[in-house]
Amino acid sequence: MYSNIDNCTDNMTCVKEEIFGPVMSVMPFDTEEEVLKRANNTTFGLASGVFTRDISWAHRVAENLQAGTCFINNYNISPVEVPFGGYKQSGFGRENGQVTIEYYSQLKTVVVEMGDVDDYFNC
Repeated sequence: MYSNIDNCTDNMTCVKEEIFGPVMSVMPFDTEEEVLKRANNTTFGLASGVFTRDISWAHRVAENLQAGTCFINNYNISPVEVPFGGYKQSGFGRENGQVTIEYYSQLKTVVVEMGDVDDYFNC
């Protein structure tokens, strides 16, 4: 169960900071430009959510939100194979999926010849 906080203002802690709990700050807006400016006006960017019937609008907004994950018409659905992590001061790299393996690994290339080898270095 989520808790909704309504009548929020841009300077409230629940709007400006990450709250790790089932909380949603509710704020009305008039234009897409306004909502993006307000949503991105934070030092954090772990996750965002867009709820709408206009899927084209949702994808456009998601593209412009400064957040590591954007949920559209759902929230906190995070399959283990899908990378998760934040922007700005949120999170530490990416968790889950192939990107995590790459983050904790160092690439090394080894080239092996099992047949006869020409003497390339004896001139």
